[in-house]
Amino acid sequence: MNYHAIQHMAIHRNRRWLSSPVHLLALAAALIAFAAQSGELGTADTQHRLQSAHSFWTADPPVFPDEYPEFGIHGRGGKLQSWYGIGQSLLLLPADVIGTYIERLPIFADYYTDPIVKNIFVSYTTNILLNVLTALVCFRFLRQLNFSVKHAVAGVLALLLATTHLHYTQNMMENNYICLLTLTGFSYQYEWFRNNSRRALVVGSAAFGLNLLTRITTGIDLLAGAFFLLLVCWFENVRGVELWRRARTYMAIALPVYAVFGFLDRLYQYYRFGSFFNTYVDVFTREMHQREPWLPAKYPWETPFHVGFFGALFKPEKSIFFFDPLLILIVVLAVVAWKRFSPAVKAYMITGFLLLLAYISFYARYTIWTGDFAWGDRYVSTSAELIALLAVPLLLLYRNELSKVVWISGIALITISVLVQAASLAFWLPLEIYQMETLGHPTFVVALRFKNIVAFALGKMDAWGLVNYAMHWDDWDYVHITCWNFLPFLLKRVGVAPLWVVHLTLAVWIASLVFLAMTLWRLRKVLAAQG
Repeated sequence: MNYHAIQHMAIHRNRRWLSSPVHLLALAAALIAFAAQSGELGTADTQHRLQSAHSFWTADPPVFPDEYPEFGIHGRGGKLQSWYGIGQSLLLLPADVIGTYIERLPIFADYYTDPIVKNIFVSYTTNILLNVLTALVCFRFLRQLNFSVKHAVAGVLALLLATTHLHYTQNMMENNYICLLTLTGFSYQYEWFRNNSRRALVVGSAAFGLNLLTRITTGIDLLAGAFFLLLVCWFENVRGVELWRRARTYMAIALPVYAVFGFLDRLYQYYRFGSFFNTYVDVFTREMHQREPWLPAKYPWETPFHVGFFGALFKPEKSIFFFDPLLILIVVLAVVAWKRFSPAVKAYMITGFLLLLAYISFYARYTIWTGDFAWGDRYVSTSAELIALLAVPLLLLYRNELSKVVWISGIALITISVLVQAASLAFWLPLEIYQMETLGHPTFVVALRFKNIVAFALGKMDAWGLVNYAMHWDDWDYVHITCWNFLPFLLKRVGVAPLWVVHLTLAVWIASLVFLAMTLWRLRKVLAAQG
């Protein structure tokens, strides 16, 4: 084969790649995640989980003595342990290993400040991977629900850009990992339902099971997966012997998989705390009561139910409708177009709303039901995203059947959603929390974020009363909340990296935004050509 033949084949492959909506969607997801990064992990919680991952393969402890009592609880032999599950630490482990060795390279010998090299590597690689996999699985699931390629692509982009998924792509809590695993569970278990693939059922069950290692409350997601399939059976009139046959097969395959992951979770619990039967919440509660006996007897479940329940729905600081406006659209579409939905879509929507209700109800009594330092209510954000992802595909699918008012309102809500999520990236998330120390409650956090963006861009933060004493409590925090929360700007604000590195990083960041715009334009062109 001569050179020209090889060159022709390479050009042909590139053209095919650039004509594939799936490939372009994956590339867009990678670029979205790349552009969103600040180089930091986002919260102390993730930093602690990364330290746990580091302790798996080094002599470092999972919790350093000087972190206690602010963080950590005593486990077997009095050793300080993290109070989190193992799931996200396992996810971070490969990047931690590679990032640690990169950080030790001679070129970084004089750079020890935040954002540290290892954290930059971990945040970029892990978040890009999660975003791409989520895009592919979400596209797969929407296609399984019989949405067209065009509508499925729109649904994926809406998830990535118009829900709180975008914020947690920058601030790496457990949310997006849980979202990926839950979507994978739904997709593969539904594949088993359609074509009796036992392999698919094993994969879907393993995804739900792996979630248990991340956050034990994701057992709710596991139950939701089974309930979704049961509802599909109901809407499609699967009854009697056939229903029982499917149920037996499901239990015979899924339950052993769940048992394996449940055992692994209990084994990790025993390794840390010497018991198979309690949770780290039990140990944390006991130790907190010993250290602070004035805490309520019900701590950490002392919040009145109505406070947490209605707060998640309507409180200006945390309302799911303010932080995920696509939820309003999906509720409207459910009201006006329910009869037109397919059985599978009806089943998923009912399951999604019940999943959201279950999470709100479960965390309603929790002492920090708000999720503490988080954009929105992080405990229920993932379930809100899972139901909101249907909003855009359904709006497009039934465009001709919907009234003009619904269509225009839908476009407006999509636009607002994208703006809200883009605004969530502008500053590090504690900014408004510090400001509320003097602004008081209730504070409409989303509106305050837009005000902060305008004030910072115009140099009016002090003049508009948006800088207070609380922001100076921690010098490290102050540096991070007083600059645009993207890597080039953070490097410049910290002022340790050489100026040429800052300029190069800024050039690459701008190039990624241009490349993202080009990719989305190409994706739109490819979809238009397909009709």
